[in-house]
Amino acid sequence: MKATIDVDACIGCGLCVNDCPDVFEMAADKAAVKATPVPADKEDACKTAATNCPVQCIKVE
Repeated sequence: MKATIDVDACIGCGLCVNDCPDVFEMAADKAAVKATPVPADKEDACKTAATNCPVQCIKVE
């Protein structure tokens, strides 16, 4: 699985980091992906982060 973030849409709320800190981190005031590909045992948390994103800027595939 691969996660990507549309940094132009990201509002920097940090919810993704709270939901899945092994995959997401804050880089300055925007979220960033730090694990590519997403580790298999973190896929569910990564999907949760994408679902919970208030601006839906996280894509998982």
